[in-house]
Amino acid sequence: MDTVEASSGWGVLHLFYDVDLAPNSVGGGSRIAKAISDFTAEAPHQALTFVVLGHKAALGVMAIGPDWARLQRLQHQLNQAPLIPTWSYLSLTEASEYAMTENDERERLRNEESVTDPAEVKTRIEAWNERIEHYREQRIHPQLPTRSTISFYPMSKRRTGADNWYALPFAQRKELMMGHATVGRRYAGRVTQLITGSTGLDDWEWGVTLFSDDPAALKDIVAEMRFDEVSVRYGEFGPFVTGLVLDPAEALRRVGIDE
Repeated sequence: MDTVEASSGWGVLHLFYDVDLAPNSVGGGSRIAKAISDFTAEAPHQALTFVVLGHKAALGVMAIGPDWARLQRLQHQLNQAPLIPTWSYLSLTEASEYAMTENDERERLRNEESVTDPAEVKTRIEAWNERIEHYREQRIHPQLPTRSTISFYPMSKRRTGADNWYALPFAQRKELMMGHATVGRRYAGRVTQLITGSTGLDDWEWGVTLFSDDPAALKDIVAEMRFDEVSVRYGEFGPFVTGLVLDPAEALRRVGIDE
């Protein structure tokens, strides 16, 4: 099949499985490992495996890349292995429509740091542009981090009664989201966040994937954001799945799949 690529962004698949331990499943581990290895060999496609804590699934695979046909082929190959699908989620990497602009940063420098000297403003804006370009590139074409734990959940914005997010003017939504993002930035270095869009692709509007070496940080960032107005009034959340990120061979061994 020819490649299928979005005009902007990469496809993201979260796949969750239980394990088929029937006698005829012996040797399935090598098929799973090869499917993932072949997928990641086709750069820039990436994948990580994790064992799930709790009974929502045993094994998770997060796969990301530009070619949706290649993502589907990986999904099909895993379905031929001794794995029983329990859930999946499809989304697309995207830039935030509420991202700060250069004018927003100029205003912030003036109002929050009293920076008005033209030469200093110019220097600060140049540095800001470099940082924001890296940030935007990481959102559209992310490199999956090497952290020991992962948490995934879908979410949407409420659209009922007085708490209809989409009835708010854009400027008000942007102001609220900038405050929401401030909470997330406090966890820089502790938690890596990947927020992907899924409106029209799956049952919720976004997928949120959090990575950290500290499981407590996964809880803390979500708990703190729950008190932000964006979440208090407008946030609706799906199921949370949390796991330990491992290389494929170790993940398969942990869930009892032989090579």
